[in-house]
Amino acid sequence: MFSRRLFLSSVGAGAATTALTAPSIIRAQSLFREFPFSLGIASGEPSADGFVIWTRIAPEPLDAHGGMGMAPLPVQWEVASDDRFTTIVARGEAIARPELAHSVHVEVTGLEADRPYWYRFTAGGERSFRGQARTLPRAEADVARLKFGVAGCQNYEDGYYGAYRHLAREEGLAFVYHYGDYIYEYRGSPTGASWWSGGINVPVREVIGQVCMDVGDYRLRYAQAKMDVDLQRAHAAHTFVTSYDDHEIANNWVQDIDPGGADPAIFAMRRAGAFQAWYEHMPVRLSSLPRGGVVGHYRALRYGKLAEIDILNTRLYRTDQPCGDGFKPRCDGVDDAQAAVLGAEQEAWLTRNLIRNQAQWNCLAQQIMMMSLDRRRRPEEPARVMNLDSWAGYEVPRQRMLARMEGLNNVVVLTGDEHQNFAGLLTHRDQIVGAEFVATSISSGGDGSDLRSGSDVFLTNNPEVKFINDQRGYLTCEVTPDAWATHFNVVDRVSSSNNQLSRRATATVANGAPGIVIS
Repeated sequence: MFSRRLFLSSVGAGAATTALTAPSIIRAQSLFREFPFSLGIASGEPSADGFVIWTRIAPEPLDAHGGMGMAPLPVQWEVASDDRFTTIVARGEAIARPELAHSVHVEVTGLEADRPYWYRFTAGGERSFRGQARTLPRAEADVARLKFGVAGCQNYEDGYYGAYRHLAREEGLAFVYHYGDYIYEYRGSPTGASWWSGGINVPVREVIGQVCMDVGDYRLRYAQAKMDVDLQRAHAAHTFVTSYDDHEIANNWVQDIDPGGADPAIFAMRRAGAFQAWYEHMPVRLSSLPRGGVVGHYRALRYGKLAEIDILNTRLYRTDQPCGDGFKPRCDGVDDAQAAVLGAEQEAWLTRNLIRNQAQWNCLAQQIMMMSLDRRRRPEEPARVMNLDSWAGYEVPRQRMLARMEGLNNVVVLTGDEHQNFAGLLTHRDQIVGAEFVATSISSGGDGSDLRSGSDVFLTNNPEVKFINDQRGYLTCEVTPDAWATHFNVVDRVSSSNNQLSRRATATVANGAPGIVIS
């Protein structure tokens, strides 16, 4: 049999382009033994006139370089106004380069605002399945309604991604905000020790490889995750707006500080490889290409006059966690006046956006909880326990941010990271300044249950919390000029690929009025 690997590795870039774009060859047969779009397709970063479409050519995704040779490959793309592609509105060719794991990021422009489109790719005689993407309304548009999803924290070993199958079926989503932890960097093992109980932990499905340390390790981890069919369904159905949190690199990292204690210069090399792999596998713009070894993006998404969503970066610019990190009683470092979560430049940018207050709703989409909660769940615990990797460990910048929300009466904060659902109030000087909705995980934490042990103690200690839940799933938010409703959608289990979805609760905030109503 003719070897596709030998062919791609034995020709130069120019010869490969000539051969692969010859129509007679493309029509005659595929150049690949296996389906080259094995990692799916995706759209992201929507605007009023377009979006990004992504794929990665990887016919053998778990092999080195995805089974590809070290030559560029032309990839054709099409965008249509109908799902049968009878009306093509944009088309072109992108080059999948080996330096970027043969991924392509096409920034499609010139489209109509606030409508769906369909897209697909062709490479080497093979065509991808189709995906659907949607443009945003124009900034000046009067918009009556916005519906979008929130998801993240998808530890492959903890369970299946069945929640994404249900998310893919959600109708009318403008986009999905993914707050981070798309992969987990931990090594694969048939058994391990439970972090919570110390007992034996058996993964639902095992990841391949050791702890991720270089770009090849991270590429393999993304490839394994993106082979999940339910994840592919969600990406094909909806446009994603993606952030990163800690596990895309290392648990609880900030700036150039390695929680494992590596020298910052050494950790920077690991971080650079992780960021490269993140870029290669996310539907993001060229502006998110790592520069100086980092992806430093934070940005705003405007949905007409209805909502401005500021997408924050709470890892790269943050100072080290106080008190050695973890869940601990309060220490002096919590009140450090020099501590930062967003860094000076990002915080100034966000402050300007809040001062302008141009939309009917201001939303802060970010990674770590802003409420400062008492984490005790047993009545005999004597001292308040804090999550020092959250905003609670940075009280001075936290209070500064809450003060800037005061008087707006339209602020909603969206958060992930906790592997639980929360709905709660943000207060400053005993005044309610916003609502925070924390999305549970897709799979991290395993099956879970409706309530963790000690939830009664937890709720007594934290009266600002109006709802908690410990199941897996995702959020959908329905926004009108008058109200913001967040639906907590949960699955019954992740230990099986087949699960049932239910709406556990809805938390509603009225525009201009404090408080959360749970139904």
